[in-house]
Amino acid sequence: MPRPTQLLHPPRPPALTRAAATVLLLRDTPEGIEVLMTRRSAKASFVPGAFVFPGGGIDAADACCHNQCQRRATQTDSTLTQAVAAIRESFEELGVLLARHADGRWASQAEIDGMDRTSDFAAQCAARGLTLAASDVFVLARWITDRDLPKRFDVPFLVARMPPDQTPVADETEQFEPVWVRPADALARHQAGTFFMIFPTIRTLQQLQAFATVDAVLRACAVNEEPLFTSCPRAGLLAGREARFMEHELPFSELALVCPDGQNVHPLDWQTETPVPLLKNVLRLTAPNPGVMTGPGTNSYLVGDASTGFIAIDPGPADEAHLGKLWRAAGGDIRLIVCTHSHPDHAPGARPLQAMCTPKPPILGLPSAATARANSVFVPDKTLQNKELLALVPSGLEADFSYKNGHTLQVIHTPGHAANHLCLLLLEDGLLFSGGHILSGSTTVIDPPDGDMNNYLNSLDLLSAACLEHQIKFILPAHGHVMGGPNDEALAAIARLKRHRLQREAKVLLAMQTQPTGTLDDWLALAYDDVPQRMWPVAKRSLMAHVARLEALSG
Repeated sequence: MPRPTQLLHPPRPPALTRAAATVLLLRDTPEGIEVLMTRRSAKASFVPGAFVFPGGGIDAADACCHNQCQRRATQTDSTLTQAVAAIRESFEELGVLLARHADGRWASQAEIDGMDRTSDFAAQCAARGLTLAASDVFVLARWITDRDLPKRFDVPFLVARMPPDQTPVADETEQFEPVWVRPADALARHQAGTFFMIFPTIRTLQQLQAFATVDAVLRACAVNEEPLFTSCPRAGLLAGREARFMEHELPFSELALVCPDGQNVHPLDWQTETPVPLLKNVLRLTAPNPGVMTGPGTNSYLVGDASTGFIAIDPGPADEAHLGKLWRAAGGDIRLIVCTHSHPDHAPGARPLQAMCTPKPPILGLPSAATARANSVFVPDKTLQNKELLALVPSGLEADFSYKNGHTLQVIHTPGHAANHLCLLLLEDGLLFSGGHILSGSTTVIDPPDGDMNNYLNSLDLLSAACLEHQIKFILPAHGHVMGGPNDEALAAIARLKRHRLQREAKVLLAMQTQPTGTLDDWLALAYDDVPQRMWPVAKRSLMAHVARLEALSG
């Protein structure tokens, strides 16, 4: 993990969460699923005026109602208590009662009308011989309120089918305007500004769109008692406005690195004018070369601080304006320039950047192989050895190897994307600079003969082992956002990437077996049928690498 001394924002414990539960009451219509929603009071302390699902805090009394419940054998005491809370809240807020008589009949509207929503819920149900239908309530999702908010909840989002012959009526105190709405319509109305919803509601409705019927939703949730997804979103700034992201979305990991305790201050816009601080000792400046192969552009990184000087990683193309900004961001004090590989979007800026500096820092890396394309020829001033250490420490402390405020990069040779590719580990802060080997949001191209799929996969294994050995938590790619997280997210990202490559290779093998006399173009259409055709010329290069590997493995 990054050292606390290098965090941009002082650590702060987030507010404690409160236990709550909410329920999506669903019904089928000829046009698809509808969900019951209601508008919160404009005076509510939490999300006033928002359209939500009924729910609220879990009371101590909810845990005392287990003997009044129909219960699935797989329901835990905890999920049962959550179901009770959701049933109670839907009754109190909307007059919908998920309860049955002993003969299986649902509570009638007349019975509901005779009950007092402000009185003892369990006692009123017992007096009418009603058993709470907790076995009909399933866990859909779990939402934990964002770390940046002062009022936080830990909320299972439950689902149940709307009981027949009941009419929702809002309590007109906490909730107003009950409405049945299709998820797609609710999302469209929110987008139009007429149906305000908060982030978890929006994302839950987006997930719900994948289901055609209520039965399909309940079947998916009945597989086990675990939520289909769990999320504690993170917030950043896009165009100066708050934007929130779930764990699977690309900016989430970067926010976990820069603002681990949820401070909503980090700009996520891709721009090339200003370096973006990721830690006190890591700056990222994106080159103005966006495109199909480079994404938002090539990320150049500066590692170090004013007391140690800086190491520049991947200066990018020979763009004078970009290199000038990189030089100024380092205060002109660049001690080393490292190129992860010799592709034209990474290394050509090395010599012009070196010429800007006094004294001139050496350019380090691996020389390009004979297989490199003409525009990828690269000769460093010094060839880096595998596991070599590059250290920055404050002047006068160079011999003090116990000094912990320096910055040490370890070199890892990782051929595959290019024959001369290397990655760098920032050992003190648990960071991996992955160059073009691992990218955020896409897979890298393996372009034979300089690219080699077998070497690429083996290098992924090397990086996985290095992450384990050095407790690497975050990956900083040459293209795209930071990847990883405080737990095993970096390892999971590498494993996921290798699994994707092997799954693609299985499709390539099947295509070759299906059409043994086929051409590369024939196999491309079969093995990359899930990739837009506009990307096929690029995909064909990786296809060639897969074919070469398969042929080598077959002897």
